[in-house]
Amino acid sequence: MAGLFELANPKRFMDFSARFLPWLGVAAGACLLAGLLLGFSTPPDYQQGDTVRIMFLHVPAAWTAMMAYGLMALASAIGLINRHPLADVAARTAAPLGAVFTALGLITGSLWGKPMWGAWWVWDGRLTSFLLLLLLYLGYIALGSAIEDETRSARACAILAIVGAVNLPIIEFSVDWWTTLHQGESILRKGGPSISPVFLWPLFLMGLGYTLLFANLWIIRIRTEILNRRVRTLMLSGGA
Repeated sequence: MAGLFELANPKRFMDFSARFLPWLGVAAGACLLAGLLLGFSTPPDYQQGDTVRIMFLHVPAAWTAMMAYGLMALASAIGLINRHPLADVAARTAAPLGAVFTALGLITGSLWGKPMWGAWWVWDGRLTSFLLLLLLYLGYIALGSAIEDETRSARACAILAIVGAVNLPIIEFSVDWWTTLHQGESILRKGGPSISPVFLWPLFLMGLGYTLLFANLWIIRIRTEILNRRVRTLMLSGGA
């Protein structure tokens, strides 16, 4: 944990990420390529037919969207409590990425829902709470842009992110709490996964690929924001 906090120093983070980033990109690309090749060569499902392959895009997107919000809320809490230099940067840069993965999850879910449920959208507990996740991301981004003072903006965004984290367990357990069209847990369930290994392996690879892709893009955005802040500081000091 101490080593992790040392990376809150912008210079240490830039030095470490410069060495680590290329390998992370290669790993993400390899997992996604392997997952796609393996996933789209699987046989049709006996119930869902070829539509089952949407799962390889949808489930990892939903997982990554929730993970990104959890990380954003954690970074916000660290920034609010401990004032680590990179905490606010990490939270702000995660938000647009999380919003994109959430939108991808909603779109691919609708593509799956139409042939399976006969409707693009239903006001289902899982779907509605996941839509709320997208609105939380967009609200966080809008709030950060609306407040000019960086300190006040960081504090307001951090509070919103932390409060909004209550939606994560609602998304996760909505299929257990309410009657829902959305299928229940089929991977991390008591008794083991209910998905056939022929589908489980490509799903695992795609999930890992999405996670590594998010991490890769997140680090790139953090590095870019650090450089932008350095430029702004130099311009202000030069103007002074």
